[in-house]
Amino acid sequence: MTRPDRRQNAALSAALAGAVDLSAVKARAEATSRQQSRPAAPSAPGSAPAASGEWVVEVSEATFQQDVLERSLQVPVIVDLRASWSEESQQLSPVLQRLSSESNGTWVLASVDIDANPRIAQAFGVQSVPMTVAIAGGQVLDGIPGLQPEPQLRQWIGSLIEALRDRLPGIKAAEERAAAGGGAAEAEQPEDPRFTEAEDAFERGDYAAAEAAYEQILSVEPANEDAKAALAQVRFTARAEQAGSGAVATADANPDDVDAQLTAADVEIAEQRVDEAFARLIETVRRTAGEDRDRARQHLVGLFELFPADDQRVALARRNLASALF
Repeated sequence: MTRPDRRQNAALSAALAGAVDLSAVKARAEATSRQQSRPAAPSAPGSAPAASGEWVVEVSEATFQQDVLERSLQVPVIVDLRASWSEESQQLSPVLQRLSSESNGTWVLASVDIDANPRIAQAFGVQSVPMTVAIAGGQVLDGIPGLQPEPQLRQWIGSLIEALRDRLPGIKAAEERAAAGGGAAEAEQPEDPRFTEAEDAFERGDYAAAEAAYEQILSVEPANEDAKAALAQVRFTARAEQAGSGAVATADANPDDVDAQLTAADVEIAEQRVDEAFARLIETVRRTAGEDRDRARQHLVGLFELFPADDQRVALARRNLASALF
């Protein structure tokens, strides 16, 4: 069993046009409890026929973010990187599809034709097919190259489910649905049109409109946690996209430039260097005073809002911030 290069985690979505950084997707989706796990949508007419079944989805470069990254925040996604010309791929894919059909939705199989989607293959560093990769919480966890026996695949997937059961909410939800009604999906809750408007604006990159929509919700419902979390994510994404590629180097060369430190911390969060971003701002708080210190503190607290309240990195950073302040 091999493990993909750790650097792929941060680079994965950047390698796919239109994809949001993994950390941003994770923060946005984890902060929004309204997102529910859902069965795979039917393949579009003309798509490759490799994927079939309720918990199998044929993935393209255009749908990778939604069908793999975002879905992996609820349940593990097993990515089957295959090719029509590969004999081993033709043997492995049906086995994975059969296992997924038995899963009751505790995991989802994402089938990827690497010839039709070369950027996905490049992002995973595929050198030969088939290749099977596990993604959970927007992160590449593990990978198995080549054709593997069914018992080994069952054991591998089972160990993933066991390890992630308490971390991904969709696993327990799927198990409970299966126990209660044979795996039938729960009725979907009607969407709030106010959130739909804000989310549509976010998806098309109109961050000002998205921010205004969430602020309007909060003006009526000041305690709406979903709107608070989504607003924090919109503001962060807008800032991070405006940051230059050399923001971190600029901040490192100018430690007394508070604006540079704030921008560099945003970039580090977007690159999943969470501990480094928190440490940077805590050190800025420690060595500044007055208005500059308060700006650094407020920026750091705002970044905390991008993560679940029980995130251990946030808990540690809060303690370190208290120490720096007092």
